[in-house]
Amino acid sequence: MTASGQVINGTRGPLGSNFGSDTNQSTLGNSNYNALEVTLRHTSRGLTFLAGYTFGKSEDQSSNLGEEVNPFNTALSKALSAFDVKHNFVVSYNYQIPFERLFHARNRWTQDWELSGITHISTGLPVTLVNFGDNSLLGAEPNGVNNFGVDEPDFAGGSLGLNHNPRNGQSYFHATLFSENALGTPGNAQRRFFYGPGMDNYDIALLKNVLLTESKSLQFRLEAFNAFNHAQFFGPQSVDGNIGSSTFGQVINAQPPRLVQTGVKFLF
Repeated sequence: MTASGQVINGTRGPLGSNFGSDTNQSTLGNSNYNALEVTLRHTSRGLTFLAGYTFGKSEDQSSNLGEEVNPFNTALSKALSAFDVKHNFVVSYNYQIPFERLFHARNRWTQDWELSGITHISTGLPVTLVNFGDNSLLGAEPNGVNNFGVDEPDFAGGSLGLNHNPRNGQSYFHATLFSENALGTPGNAQRRFFYGPGMDNYDIALLKNVLLTESKSLQFRLEAFNAFNHAQFFGPQSVDGNIGSSTFGQVINAQPPRLVQTGVKFLF
């Protein structure tokens, strides 16, 4: 029903209670990925590290089975892939701590200590905008398999004002720039066209190797994940992109806080 009171039947309503759906499947989508990849490896006495950087972009009409494609114009569904990461930098390293030189003693207590870890810094995943309605009158509503329809919000344009410090509790983007799509239209916003919060994570482990025999040893491990306890709002569902939600535009999910664990490995 429109604001003036006019009733407009959808694509299913007037066809009777015996009609559920009429499905057509065809191959019509495509994807595109381009990237610059740089890798640096270094090995020296006591230190080994591997660094990798990727600058890339991935686009598609649908990133998974849950996303429907506009059946009349697939170009309207083209957007950033749900898994696209524009900048991605990862470093893994292992350093043999020279306690025997620091303490001028060479024994089982000062030898065979290692520090290893993985540092991961990246931009965020795209924010997926959804509208769980059928204002487009296409009948392409979520059905339990396709969890997102083709309807998108209308975007008025302007600066999104992305919040680069979500810990302040403010909205991640200006939600007032978006509105329900006009009746009979799929919405002019792309499914994904801007990115959510990034990642700045450090996993670190302190290792002590104890030689038992020539072929057997024990390794004592102290491991810290998210070692510096940074608030990580990275993830595909970290920002609410559902325009029908009361938290639309807000950061609603975070990665786990710092986790510390100990372990022992028996090597043979």
